[in-house]
Amino acid sequence: MNFKHLHYFWVTAKAGGVMRAGEQLHTTPQTLSGQIKLLEEALDRKLFRKSGRQLELTEDGRLALGYADQIFTLGAELETALREARGGQQVLEFRVGVADSVAKSVVYRLLEPALTIAEPVRLICSEGKFPDLLAQLALHRLDLVIADEPMSSHVSVKAFNHALGSTTMSFFCAPGLKAQLQDDFPQCMNNMPMLIPGASASVRRHLEGWMTRYQIHPRIIGEFDDVALMKAFGREGRGVFMAPTVLEEETMAQFGVVVIGCTAELVEEFYAVSVERRITHPCVVAITDAARKQLFSARMARPVSVAGFKTARAPADSATDRAATES
Repeated sequence: MNFKHLHYFWVTAKAGGVMRAGEQLHTTPQTLSGQIKLLEEALDRKLFRKSGRQLELTEDGRLALGYADQIFTLGAELETALREARGGQQVLEFRVGVADSVAKSVVYRLLEPALTIAEPVRLICSEGKFPDLLAQLALHRLDLVIADEPMSSHVSVKAFNHALGSTTMSFFCAPGLKAQLQDDFPQCMNNMPMLIPGASASVRRHLEGWMTRYQIHPRIIGEFDDVALMKAFGREGRGVFMAPTVLEEETMAQFGVVVIGCTAELVEEFYAVSVERRITHPCVVAITDAARKQLFSARMARPVSVAGFKTARAPADSATDRAATES
């Protein structure tokens, strides 16, 4: 396979057509079309098909584009690494996969300590489904995976769970919606519009069980994989929503909402999953230490009283790492 032809295909796919790609590559559309045709002949697959006046990727084209993305991204990283090596500056690359069910504000607080270590760090973050990220970890394409659940012992990946801590959950709504609440928490949520996390969030199952135990029957008007989008709807008064108590002040300030209650019976846990049983990577050390000593510290155990409902914030989990056995 000619990688120059692959590069022409890649630029054309990214640009959305041969005209724009030709402008970027300073070549004619005819030349580009000819080079892509040679690549298709070499692969014995059609990569583009015409859709009106536009080109669109075939199934094979989408597959090829995924590989081309990786190939040319790695090439750019190679150039950067060699350039930095010539300049005498050694940069520690830290690749992190983040499960898409983890709130972005929590992710930032967890990862920020990695940028404060003595040596220069390049943080490379990717987001996805937890099982997909574990597969990348197994192939050593990631140094760490951040998730809201531990890796199951049934997963055939040799990796280890490192408990970072846990937080109780608080419930929020816009001030206008709070004025409509008729009872104390949590019964005040009965018949109220509610926004809940998507099915992939580990806390979703616990929320459903908790509402059943307390016979709480809100009107579920939306389910969201993206927690930030759920909060945006909550800010506009579309429903009550739930977020980690550790982010209580930040959530109120950022979205202009108020707390209507907090329960220690709903707990969201956070884990770092790595191929190391004993943590040695300096960025991972910084993350785990800061999470256990600061973000999820014992200050969360102080009692709260909100909307007539008293409970206690649960203390963080033990810092003892739980290793997942290989299937």
